[in-house]
Amino acid sequence: MATLELDIDEQVVAAPIRKTRRLGLLFWAAIGWIVFVFAVAIFAGVLPLADPTAMDMLERRQPPSMQHWLGTDGLGRDELARLIHGARISLVVGLCAPMIGITIGGALGMLAGYFRGRFETLVVGSMDVLLAFPPLILALAVTAYLGQSLPNLTLILGVLGIPAFMRVARATTLSLARREFVIAAQALGATHARILLRELLPNVFLPLFAFFLLGVAVTIVVEGALSFLGLGVPPPISSWGSMIGEGRESLEIAPRLAFIPAVTMFLTVLSFNLVGDTLRALTDPRQGAL
Repeated sequence: MATLELDIDEQVVAAPIRKTRRLGLLFWAAIGWIVFVFAVAIFAGVLPLADPTAMDMLERRQPPSMQHWLGTDGLGRDELARLIHGARISLVVGLCAPMIGITIGGALGMLAGYFRGRFETLVVGSMDVLLAFPPLILALAVTAYLGQSLPNLTLILGVLGIPAFMRVARATTLSLARREFVIAAQALGATHARILLRELLPNVFLPLFAFFLLGVAVTIVVEGALSFLGLGVPPPISSWGSMIGEGRESLEIAPRLAFIPAVTMFLTVLSFNLVGDTLRALTDPRQGAL
């Protein structure tokens, strides 16, 4: 009987250990893919790659070979070179746009959650108005007025991400504003700025950073969708979305031209989602992480 109870205890203990290891493998596999994508994007200029904009109409839609590892596209350009250089565009937009959101939205959310009152009503109302505005219409309007460029695309996506970051920061600040360490700081005569920067910001930053990684994944997808519609960076600059859009014209002849960048985008977005979800679970205040 004692042996049976011991076996049951070992199984109960082993189950969460196996689950933790399984989640850990996914997490580190996602980290490895993200590091790999960043590495090839950063060192694209020194890698032995062909010119991603050099066209050769005699080499159109060539299959993979020793000269072109992933073949060529509909204009005879090296697909591997375009894929790696396109990673630069997707990652720059995917990182810089959420940085705008986390900086402005995080600051507004903390101030609204801490001071409350009319300021909170004004901030929340402004964010609701921005959320109610159709994002595609805003992208079209800004693109038509300012033109297609990488900074303009990053600015559009960054502004559209402000409300989401504001809500995360505000909700976290509301849950912390009446905690003991904040009340103690107020009782000791700490200024509002000191409380916000020294007491609240370190605790708010963790959930914001986890949401930032999820925002990177969403932004990469949105940038790809806009580039697919012709609203992204102008040609001949390549991004994963524009490569998918160009590859749709060759789906019957060379489906790999759309499939390869789509799979690359899928794996990158999935990796950011896995890392972001894991960090969000670790920093969830309901789990006692804060």
